[in-house]
Amino acid sequence: MSNFLAVAFDSVRRSALDAARLALPQRCELCAGHSGTDLVCRACMCGLPRIEAACPVCALPAPDGATCGRCLAHPPPFDATTSAYAYEFPVDRLVQAFKYQGRLALAGWCAEAIVAARMRVSAPAPAHVVAMPLAATRQRERGFNQAMEIARAVATRMGATLIDAGVRRTRATAPQAALPWEERTTNIRDAFACSIDLAGMNIAVVDDVMTTGATLAEFARTLKAAGAARVENWVVARTPPPNPR
Repeated sequence: MSNFLAVAFDSVRRSALDAARLALPQRCELCAGHSGTDLVCRACMCGLPRIEAACPVCALPAPDGATCGRCLAHPPPFDATTSAYAYEFPVDRLVQAFKYQGRLALAGWCAEAIVAARMRVSAPAPAHVVAMPLAATRQRERGFNQAMEIARAVATRMGATLIDAGVRRTRATAPQAALPWEERTTNIRDAFACSIDLAGMNIAVVDDVMTTGATLAEFARTLKAAGAARVENWVVARTPPPNPR
C-alpha cells in the first residue's frame, strides 16, 4: 500500500508541476530568452545537433543510414537504437542540467525528443518500456534515476507499458564516463539482473546518453536472457565517434 501511495503522490506532484509550467511563461534553458510554455525556444531547437544518416542498430553515422559494417560483422545484443540528438553542445548542457543539477522539468523535454525521433521510424514501436537501472548508491546520491524520469514520460506519450519492477542493477560500477572506451565493456559485465518473465516481449530501453553502447548492450543481454524477443534503445543523445583529426 505504501508503494501505491508513493506512486500516486508522485503522479499528482508531476501533474501539478506540468500544470504550473504550462501556466507560466518560460525562459529558454539555453538562451534565456522568452520561450512561451516551452523549455527550449524554437530558434534554439532548430540549431540542436543531430546525426542525420545513422546506422539503425547503433545510431552512429553510416552512409545513407544503412546498417554499418561493424553491426553487420558483430551484431550487438540490442536490435535497434533511436537517438534524438547528437551528444554535442548545446544538447550536452541540457542533459547535464537535468542529470546533475536536478532540473527535473527537462525530463518531459527529453521524453518529447525521444518520441519525436521514434515516430520517424517506420517499424512498429515496442509495447513495453523500461528505464536503464541505476545503482542504489548512485540513486541515493543523485536523488532520482534520470532514465526512469524520462521513461515514465515516454511510456505515457507512447501508450506503452512501463516495466518499473523486476529489473535492477546488481552492483555499483565505476562511472563509465571516467573510463577509457576499451574498458567500459569489462566494467559493466554482469551488472544487471531480471527476475521477471519477458518471454516474447518487444522492449524499449530508455536512457539519457549512449556513448560506446557497452552498458546498453549488457542490459539488452540481460533482458534477452529473461525472454525478451527484441530490445531497442531509445536515448536522448548519441555520442559521435572520436574525430580522427
